[in-house]
Amino acid sequence: MVRRPVAWIVALVLCVEALGVGAVNWFLGVVVDRQHMSLAGLDPHLMSVSSKAGGIVLGLHFALCGLVALLVALRDRAPAGPGRALLISAAVVHALLGALGWGLVGPHAFLYMVVVLGLVVLLLMTHDHPDAPVAPVSAAPVPAGPAPRGADGAPVTPPAAPTAP
Repeated sequence: MVRRPVAWIVALVLCVEALGVGAVNWFLGVVVDRQHMSLAGLDPHLMSVSSKAGGIVLGLHFALCGLVALLVALRDRAPAGPGRALLISAAVVHALLGALGWGLVGPHAFLYMVVVLGLVVLLLMTHDHPDAPVAPVSAAPVPAGPAPRGADGAPVTPPAAPTAP
């Protein structure tokens, strides 16, 4: 009941975030390349290329996680296997970025990351069909037909199962 709307929101947020992360890292790579900036003697071209590559990889990761969330929204089934692992990795990345965001950017970035982390975790933790009736589980099979009767006509009850101390 809650999974489908949350999955739609997560899919939208992660796809927008994928574009944003890719664009920001690409822009930073262009700025470093044009300004010939260097950090502790590193090659500016290498820094530019690694910033662009990191943006592409992280953007593709978030886009793939958004695709998994979209599939969850369309199928209304919990993510499983590699899709679940991707969403867990997205949650971990958002937790780490939230922790870094507080110190580097401020509380607004932290709050955004925590909200996205909460949505991803909520998507991972929702259960299948909570309104479906649950069948009782019995330890012993129930025999079909009438209950066995003793010599006096009273129903026979089986002996109690032994318990471990």
